[in-house]
Amino acid sequence: MMIALLFVMIFLAINSFTMDGAKEGLAFYLLPSVDRLLDPAHNGIIGVLTAAMNQAFFTLSLGIGSMAIFGSFIGKDRALLGESVRVTAIDTFVAVTAGLIIFPACFTYDVPVAAGPSLIFEALPLVFHNMWGGRVFGSLFFLFMSFAALSTLFAVFQNILSCTQELFGWSKRRAALVDGLAMCVLILPCIFGFGIWSDLVSLGGLTSVLDLEDYLVSNILLPSGALTFVLFCSHRFGWGYDKFMEEANTGKGLKVTKWMRPYMAYVLPIIVGVILVLGIVTPFI
Repeated sequence: MMIALLFVMIFLAINSFTMDGAKEGLAFYLLPSVDRLLDPAHNGIIGVLTAAMNQAFFTLSLGIGSMAIFGSFIGKDRALLGESVRVTAIDTFVAVTAGLIIFPACFTYDVPVAAGPSLIFEALPLVFHNMWGGRVFGSLFFLFMSFAALSTLFAVFQNILSCTQELFGWSKRRAALVDGLAMCVLILPCIFGFGIWSDLVSLGGLTSVLDLEDYLVSNILLPSGALTFVLFCSHRFGWGYDKFMEEANTGKGLKVTKWMRPYMAYVLPIIVGVILVLGIVTPFI
C-alpha cells in the first residue's frame, strides 16, 4: 500500500511541474529566505529550528512510544538501526514530495500557502480536478492516505492498549473497550475547540484547544519522551548501552557500535534537552 502511494505521489509531483504556478511555488518551497528565517514574528531562527525538530519528533512518532510499538513487531532477522534509516528516508521522501505537489498548486490556484494541514484538502482537489485522470488518481491518493493514517492510528492505540494490559492485567478485549471509551471522551475538548470552546484558550501563541493540545504533545511530551528513551538506553541506571546494543544489533543490517555511545549518552541528550526547553518557552516569547 505504501509503495502504491509513493508511485501516485511521484506522478502528482511530475504533474505539478507543468502547472502555471510551478516556478513560483517551487521557488517558495525550495529557495531559502533569510528574511523569513530571521522574522521576529516567528521567534527568528530559534523558533524555526524548534518547530522543525518538534515536527521531526512528531512525524517519526518518537517519544510517546509509537515507534517502539512498530519496532516490537519487527522480526529478529532485521537490525533496528537499518530499519530506522529506511523509515527516516521514506518519511523524508514523502514530506518533500508532498511539498512538490502542494506548493505549485497553491500558486496556480491562489490557495493561501499558510493554511497549514488543511492544504492537502484545499490544494490537491484542485489539482485532481484539473488534471487528466484526476478522478482516478484523486480517489487512489486519498484511499492510500486513509490506509496510511489508519496504520498510524492503530500503532498509537496499540501503545495505549499494551500499557493498559500490562498495568492492570486486563484482557485485550476489556482494555480495548475501556481505552476506546476513554478516547471518545478525551477527544471532546478538541472537537468543542472548533465550536463552543473556540474562545477558551488564549495563552501566548496558543489560540485554541487544538493549539494547546498540539503544544503539549509536540513541544513537551514528544521531546521529553525521546529524552527518556535515549537516557534509558545509554546509561547504567536504565537498560544500559551494552544490552541496548545487543538487542538493536540482532539480525541483518546496519549495526550500532561502541563508538556511538558518547554521542548517544551525552551529546544527544543535551541536544534533545535544549529542544525541549526551547519548545516550552518559545510560544510565550
